[in-house]
Amino acid sequence: FGAERVIDTPISESGAFGIAAGAAMSGSRPVFEVMFGDFITLVMDQLANQAAKVHYMSAGQFTVPLVLRTAVGIGANLGPQHSQSLHAWAAHIPGLKVVMPSTPADAKGLMAAAIRDDNPVVYFEDRTLYTLRGDTPQGDHLVPIGVADVKRAGEDVTIVATSRMVQVALAAAELLAADGISAEVVDPRSLVPLDVATLVESVRKTSRAVVVDGGYRQYGITGEIAATLAEQAFDWLDAPVMRIGAENVPIPFSRSLEPLVVPDAARLAKAVAALVRRR
Repeated sequence: FGAERVIDTPISESGAFGIAAGAAMSGSRPVFEVMFGDFITLVMDQLANQAAKVHYMSAGQFTVPLVLRTAVGIGANLGPQHSQSLHAWAAHIPGLKVVMPSTPADAKGLMAAAIRDDNPVVYFEDRTLYTLRGDTPQGDHLVPIGVADVKRAGEDVTIVATSRMVQVALAAAELLAADGISAEVVDPRSLVPLDVATLVESVRKTSRAVVVDGGYRQYGITGEIAATLAEQAFDWLDAPVMRIGAENVPIPFSRSLEPLVVPDAARLAKAVAALVRRR
């Protein structure tokens, strides 16, 4: 794109993001990259108190059409300060949209939609998916923000999974199928706005739900989605909604300890099977 469109900045996330927010208010559509999702902590004032609020505070006179793109995910042995998935932080802030792709096609389509959106969008991509291959539509391809996708149809249990956990859930569904359990895997794709209707429709069919996310379980995305299902799909649930997420500990550097922190297919399949067989 050339030096006029791709700008390298000093390592001052707060200052550079402030420039991006100002550019967005002035008519540009910047995509601001934070290499490690852990460091969105450094732009929180500009993100939460400025970009997310300006449209409301100006009575609609200003829009802030920017994308904050950042990488998250446990599994690359990057340690406690470079491995966290803090998407629940962003999802908690009114005025922001939050998306998390799980496939190459969704990555392309959600980014295109985010750039065209007139609201600030935080785009979280899991770095452990960078080697994932898949068919991607050529040309103009948009994935609407706020529309979930059923990645695998099933009858016995709904697994709501985000980002890399979608791939983990699909692998777990294969293990469950060998055990006679039919799991439906639903990818929200957008955390804010959340496609509640698709999630509820799935639970009405299966009567059981498991929510799995790569972020911390404590006060995280799993709790929000589980509470939403408990409120809006309670009459169809045959068991409590189960939540599975990262352990509430700093992410270890150790190659032997790190895998114990984040859900994997075998542990997910075991938990889902126990829920399905619960009486």
